[in-house]
Amino acid sequence: MPQPPRRTPEVTEIVAHNRSARSRHVLLRAALGSVLIALPFALTGAGVPNTFLTVLPIVPGLFILLLLLLQVRHGRRLDVCERVLRTYPLEYRDRVDRRGSDWLLLGTVHTVKLPIRGQHGAPTMRALNASMTRRWPEGAASGAWFAGDPAFGGVMVVPDTGDMLFLQPAEWRKYETERDEADPGRRALAEQAGISALLEKEPNTIAALGG
Repeated sequence: MPQPPRRTPEVTEIVAHNRSARSRHVLLRAALGSVLIALPFALTGAGVPNTFLTVLPIVPGLFILLLLLLQVRHGRRLDVCERVLRTYPLEYRDRVDRRGSDWLLLGTVHTVKLPIRGQHGAPTMRALNASMTRRWPEGAASGAWFAGDPAFGGVMVVPDTGDMLFLQPAEWRKYETERDEADPGRRALAEQAGISALLEKEPNTIAALGG
């Protein structure tokens, strides 16, 4: 049986690490989009003929910036992750079962289960990286820390990398009765952590950018 890491992660360190990773992600994407948009103007200014190929980089540049705007405007998971970590204790799960990943506007959604040895019925969760990166964190399959309430949601922290993923049930309505019938203390914790309702739903692109 795998043994948990000796040291439970510090909330401040986890949040700082992921906030820094999120800032780098935003800055790099913003710089890349801006360079692609500015490139045709620089080329024509240098005397390159103004053709379709010359202006083509504007299209991916705009896409990168619009997607980044959408993610920043509607992605609230990092702040909620911090609230979860300051509300619930971290518990080590010695296995993370990844069932697949889907590329969506707000991020890549990884479908996971965090089973507890000797117990059945672990909910299927949708997991999004709090730092907005789309990759699946290395080493996550061998175990991770979890904080939260499976019927409401929570946070998964990968020991070796410090990556933090925001989790909520993939089948949100399936656990509606359990949430409604939860005792007042349990509901109060979920409300304090900001996970009493479904936090992030994939938005309509036009409405999300304009609303």
